[in-house]
Amino acid sequence: MSQAASKQPSPNPRGSLVRGLLFYLGLVVSVVIWALVSLPAFPLPLRWRYWWITRWCGFVGIMLQVIGGIRVELEGLEHRPEHPGVVLAKHQSAWETLNLLPVFYPQSWVLKRELLRIPVFGWGLARLDPIAIDRAAGREALRQVIDQGGRKLEAGRWVVVFPEGTRVRPGQRGRYQQGGALLACRAGVAVTPVAHNAGEHWPRRGLRIRPGVIRVRIGPAIPTLGRSPAAVTQDTETWIESQMADLSDVQVTDL
Repeated sequence: MSQAASKQPSPNPRGSLVRGLLFYLGLVVSVVIWALVSLPAFPLPLRWRYWWITRWCGFVGIMLQVIGGIRVELEGLEHRPEHPGVVLAKHQSAWETLNLLPVFYPQSWVLKRELLRIPVFGWGLARLDPIAIDRAAGREALRQVIDQGGRKLEAGRWVVVFPEGTRVRPGQRGRYQQGGALLACRAGVAVTPVAHNAGEHWPRRGLRIRPGVIRVRIGPAIPTLGRSPAAVTQDTETWIESQMADLSDVQVTDL
């Protein structure tokens, strides 16, 4: 990962179906193989099994580079706090779920409980000790984020939250929810905002993969001491959304 370079428009804004089919084939085959070879690590202490299972995320990054023709440029690493806290990131793609890991390591994700029910993939995911919530549970889901997230932070792990709740199309924004900011305020840790354009290259729907550069930008830490979750959420949304047009390298109508 390196500093951002000049934007170069892709000759095929819609992406490549061939690259996409090869990538998704590799994704399915690799997750099955990795889950099976990881079975002996499941009984191990969290630290050890976490290290081993998450090696697959690095393999996905290699496949994106080799098959998808995608590389990553990272800005703002100097803004990353010295101690783990809450990361609030834009949610456009599956990319950020897997590939923010080397930047914020070790981490726990706030994710939908249904993901743990996916055969094979869910087995390994469950052994990473995520914060799995039932999004339909309302206040109970929020309590789970606060209680479990607080324990993860105390254990020295970053907690990654996607405040929009679900993946949104490039050029759009979802409603920013306050759960992650509430966790940060309760725990007394800063919020680190992250903006990126991953959805332009690994879209949330469809099989096409678009070669190019995924640009990731880490923002200055947002303080929480003496502040309300609403104010922290608003600052996070303002910063992230103010970066999106600059990070984009395609027209929304092209996707």
